[in-house]
Amino acid sequence: TMGNWLVNHWFSAAVLAAWLGINIFLFTYYFLFFDRDERYFYTRAILGSALAWARASAKCLNFNSMLILLPVCRNLLSFLRGTCSCCRRTLRKQLDHNITFHKLVAYTLALLTAVHTIAHLFNLERYNHSQQATDGSLPAVLSKMHLQGSKWLNPIHSNQTTVEYMAFTTIPGLTGVIITLALILMVTSSTEFIRRNYFEVFWYTHHLFLVYFAGLVIHGIAGLVRGQTEESMEEVHPHRCAPYLTRKEEDCRHDCCKDPEFGSIPAESWKWVLAPVILYVFERILRVWRARQRVVVTKVVMHPARVLELQMHKKGFRMEVGQYIFVNCPSISLLEWHPFTLTSAPEEDFFSIHIRAAGDWTERLIDTFQQQKPETPRIEVDGPFGTASEDVFQYEVAMLVGAGIGVTPFASILKSIWYKFQQDDQTLKTKKIYFYWLCRDTGAFAWFNDLLASLEQKMAESGKADFLTYRLFLTGWDTSIANNVALRFDNATDTVTGLRHKTIFGRPMWNSEFAAVAAAHPRSVVGVFLCGPGALAKSLQKSCHQHSSLDPRKVKFYFNKENF
Repeated sequence: TMGNWLVNHWFSAAVLAAWLGINIFLFTYYFLFFDRDERYFYTRAILGSALAWARASAKCLNFNSMLILLPVCRNLLSFLRGTCSCCRRTLRKQLDHNITFHKLVAYTLALLTAVHTIAHLFNLERYNHSQQATDGSLPAVLSKMHLQGSKWLNPIHSNQTTVEYMAFTTIPGLTGVIITLALILMVTSSTEFIRRNYFEVFWYTHHLFLVYFAGLVIHGIAGLVRGQTEESMEEVHPHRCAPYLTRKEEDCRHDCCKDPEFGSIPAESWKWVLAPVILYVFERILRVWRARQRVVVTKVVMHPARVLELQMHKKGFRMEVGQYIFVNCPSISLLEWHPFTLTSAPEEDFFSIHIRAAGDWTERLIDTFQQQKPETPRIEVDGPFGTASEDVFQYEVAMLVGAGIGVTPFASILKSIWYKFQQDDQTLKTKKIYFYWLCRDTGAFAWFNDLLASLEQKMAESGKADFLTYRLFLTGWDTSIANNVALRFDNATDTVTGLRHKTIFGRPMWNSEFAAVAAAHPRSVVGVFLCGPGALAKSLQKSCHQHSSLDPRKVKFYFNKENF
């Protein structure tokens, strides 16, 4: 299975290894450079190894700040997906791990920021201590050099200066505090819980990235950390001249050294982030231009449990199954864009999304469309994005598993398969579909019931009733539902959904489900597709492994986790 993962994700593994390798190289190289280079001999006399910790983490911060914007350039990723359409599908699918990589880089930035900040707090404390020392030691002598004009090494020039004063009154201190706060807010507001329930909080705090990048570029301008200049090194090398600083003879004539001179380390963050920032600016301009293209809302359907279906049309819009779009409603908010999985099939002459009430923006959108105004509110659309989930069509038998709202992409897939099936599409190898939907409450079944009911009816009419077998599992239920079901158990249709297939209460017994599929299709290759949580992915992967036959002529299960 580790071997299987590497085969399927070799591109991700290669990117990860390269990224990790570059980080380790940058940190090690610059740590050793600042820990050993003679130009920083005097700086190290005051600061010790905290100098190397601060500078090495700064290099890695620059490198990761350069990368953080690239995975969220959606149009760039779509372009790359298009240009490598001739590449293997596994390679294109790896581009769908963009948000995972974005998060990884963000957490790394948070860790490096902590290292950088702690190192600089040590540095400030040592600068302060050296400035106040009167013992004639090398750090004390170096700290008094500011009295002789511009030769200073220690940025603290007064005994009254505190670490807090430096943190809030100098450019590096203040920008450091601001960008650290921006980073903390961005990381904490992007947790799964906040994104799902308070998307607006996530959306607005994430735009603090503008503050982050502005602060990052300004951060190093003041050049508080200094080293000895090249000219001064040639004239008064620290190995030869350092001892003279602490014991200057009054009557010095010939071999005495002049005082060393120091210069700032030039600011270089802007060099690292300039190209990605320009790229991201173009990305945003392109998004604005695409969003301005007219979208016509052709049909509005209000489903039970406050689920709104919007059917739309946009000139030149082409979609694939499993893709998603970003939606904006200017009458609610000019700035907010929310992602939704497409629930229509590519064969249909419209594209559709189902919007569930989850947060302020979705609540207001549903209310706006329910108000029956003469003209429908204007909708802007950016997309579609993501790789098509066309692998489903490559298997004779497909097991589709959707958990909760994870059922949305399967609406598109089931409809598309049905259209291909009707049109006798030669690319469709699928002969049988098993569909499993795990859901917590009955309300969430409603809009999807309509789709399943219409598919059920169409298949029965065309004599293909056995093409789709679906099983609905209600994982959260109370006694009133149970009593209702018990009373009406002999009905032809289900009490909860009104469908012919009965709803099952509780969770699926995957071993028996897989055993039944293996028995029904002893010589088939079965594709297992999940859109749902990681814990479910693990148990399905295990079942695929257990129920696949070692004999190449017998049944084989292949697991695919979809990212939507």
